[in-house]
Amino acid sequence: MFAKPFKVKSNTAMKGSDRRKLRADVGSSFPALSTDNLSDLLPPKEELNVVKVYAHKGESLSIYVHGKNPILFELERNLYPTVYTLWTFPDVLPAFTTWPPVLEKMAGGADLMLPGVVVPSTGLPEVQQGQLCAVNLVGSRAPVAVGVATMSTREMLASGMKGKGFNILHTYKDQLWASGDKSGPPVITAVITPMETEAAPVGEQEDQLVSHNSVSETSIPETQLENLYLFEVAAEASHEREDMAADDAKHETQDSEDCHPSPQEAMDNLLNQCFFHALKFKVKKSDLPLLTSTFLRNYLFTCCPEGQQVDIKKSSYKKLSKFLQVMQQRKILKVKELSKGVESIVEVDWKHPDIRSYVAPVSEPPAEDMDGGDEHLYQPPEIITLYGISAKMLPLFQESGHRKGDLLTPSDVRSMIISYVKTNELVHPENKNFVTVNPVICDCLLDRSEQNDITFLKWDDLVTRCLERMQHSHQVTFAGCSPVIRKGNIEHIDISVAQRSSNKKVTMIKNLESYGLDPSSFASLLQQRVQASATCTALPGAKDRVQVQIQGNQVSQIGKLLLEHFKIPRKYVNGLDLSAKSSKKK
Repeated sequence: MFAKPFKVKSNTAMKGSDRRKLRADVGSSFPALSTDNLSDLLPPKEELNVVKVYAHKGESLSIYVHGKNPILFELERNLYPTVYTLWTFPDVLPAFTTWPPVLEKMAGGADLMLPGVVVPSTGLPEVQQGQLCAVNLVGSRAPVAVGVATMSTREMLASGMKGKGFNILHTYKDQLWASGDKSGPPVITAVITPMETEAAPVGEQEDQLVSHNSVSETSIPETQLENLYLFEVAAEASHEREDMAADDAKHETQDSEDCHPSPQEAMDNLLNQCFFHALKFKVKKSDLPLLTSTFLRNYLFTCCPEGQQVDIKKSSYKKLSKFLQVMQQRKILKVKELSKGVESIVEVDWKHPDIRSYVAPVSEPPAEDMDGGDEHLYQPPEIITLYGISAKMLPLFQESGHRKGDLLTPSDVRSMIISYVKTNELVHPENKNFVTVNPVICDCLLDRSEQNDITFLKWDDLVTRCLERMQHSHQVTFAGCSPVIRKGNIEHIDISVAQRSSNKKVTMIKNLESYGLDPSSFASLLQQRVQASATCTALPGAKDRVQVQIQGNQVSQIGKLLLEHFKIPRKYVNGLDLSAKSSKKK
């Protein structure tokens, strides 16, 4: 599971209530841990973080971190200890022993095959199918892997110790271990003597793993162990398919490397295309000198083919200044620092062969995922405000056949009120703009201090009071998804500007998730547009919420991105009035 790097979604400190719940869950999941053990594992007065991550195959899981080391991870509501925890509490799980050469295979993503399991003279631990187990190496009790048994101990022995024994989830030297302090296993000595048995032979090589004599770690050639292990792995159909697919993909990639450039090469090609297109068709001599930042934003970016986006950080140049320096060495243009720290293009050689030979490409279909294709496919959600009928308001809606808890739209509420008033003949006989207050309206809509003074209400006042006293909810519907109803009003996208040290300003955006916008993708797109540093940080006090922070007052650009690009209605965006005021006088 952790053979390849994982993607971190969020990293937050755990609250006291969450820590207590985790402690209870750990105690019930691992009864071998005593109260003192739990206090050592989860110290009540020390910081404990929960890190939400996505594994390389897409699994979503939580990792609990104490100090620098991950101590537990949670997958599908099941808790698993890491090797760091098992080194402190080696007897928490039943342990099986294997040979050192097998560890390298497991760390690479392979499961543990039964021929690689050493059977001690005392016999194998008694486990059931699906039970969590630890794996250690010959000569040490320090666990080096955590896995789930694919069969019971009885079934393992009945199979002649052939086939897959354990689905390995985490090992020493995998990416989860590497996220900690990278310490090695402690010395917990143990002497493992293979079981003396006259079990039925299961192959000449396997007999060497279950010997009639005491066998040391070095008595079996490493190459023989690896051959046997790989033979068993290949016998598994699923592993065979994965290996064949991986080999085919590798050969295909090698054979077509020239035809299919790497993402970095593709970005270099796009950058060069946009650069020469801008110089040949956009930039004029009268535009010079031209700020390099203005050239990037108003000329180079606008020359991108539809559906694509230049991201210099993904190119081999990494920075615009380095790219322009290369172009200057090729004598295509000249860049000077006209003022301190500000570079400008001061000269362009339009007769340069590279510019003259450039031909604009024929329009092609938009390339996928160059700009994070999700933005182009994004459709704003349909948001409907709903009002729930409370017990106090129920008398006004009973005649319409509604019950407590029913949800109505504002137009439905207005229609029900009008129907109730007309059915009970409450319209004022002399002025139809007023409604007579009867006992039901009095109890539902008037405060105690008003009940003796108010006898008539205007229509608008009647409906407004009704909506204010109902339970607020909202329904959100994304394209292709079922509607989701939540209590309360939907949180608006909030834009704020804060001042940091040295009079520098930063702009913060939160609540993007409520509208189906990924904060990381939004930050990346915004960063490309304004060429300023953008980061995503955990939102204090909000679980699984992230806010985007970008340097400078970027409210104007953020507003354009939300209102024009993503089509978010203006009424759901707060803080648009905080944009920087222009200092130019008209």
